Amino acid sequence: MTLAQPAGYRPPPPGTHPPLDHPGYKSTGLRAPSQAPIVLPNRLTEVTGPLLTAGHDDLIGPSDHDLTTQHAGEPIGQRIVVFGRVLDSDGRPVPDTLVEVWQANASGRYPHKNDNWAGALDPNFTGGGRVLTNNKGEYSFTTIKPGAYPWGNHHNAWRPAHIHFSLFGRAFTQRLVTQMYFPDDPLFDQDPIFNSVPDPKARRRMISTFDLEATRPEWALAYRWDIVLRGREQTPFEEPHE
Repeated sequence: MTLAQPAGYRPPPPGTHPPLDHPGYKSTGLRAPSQAPIVLPNRLTEVTGPLLTAGHDDLIGPSDHDLTTQHAGEPIGQRIVVFGRVLDSDGRPVPDTLVEVWQANASGRYPHKNDNWAGALDPNFTGGGRVLTNNKGEYSFTTIKPGAYPWGNHHNAWRPAHIHFSLFGRAFTQRLVTQMYFPDDPLFDQDPIFNSVPDPKARRRMISTFDLEATRPEWALAYRWDIVLRGREQTPFEEPHE
């Protein structure tokens, strides 16, 4: 079932987004829908919240953008700054976008009860953050570079270092989910999630760029990653698109 597209909408070129069912990524066999979607009417709270415009940003805590200061001590690992802009298809900044991140710690471990990887937990790092884009569409997080971790998808399967991103628009019904990777990771070729994006050019748009000018001397490395919401340069997203 294909939903009607609004006038003027320019869909991304074929191959930008991963298919819902990707055999190389085994979990999609259970997650991918097997029946046509049912369109439900949006209610008032779904199309008017979360009201993240100026004056409604009190849900953002003072340390939500800095994942290294959310606990009593310093987390273990390489401190990094991840920053960029949220842009529309014409390169215009998108302000007031709620950008949320979640990630593993430096040993590749998530603080989740179902994460049984033998990597060490870090009491000073839980890996969650959020920030609103400013009037230039800019966001910035201070965090720790996540470690790779094994997963049971296939023999000797390891996930490349990555950070999950979620973007909310002006309503809870406007949510996009994607992942940011780091340049020159040796695990790209054997990661079925990264390779589920068919177009190699679109795949590369999920890889951040090391930015020496943005590093903080004797304190943190820096990676730039811009997120394009639609158009030919659209960032691949994990959500259904048709």
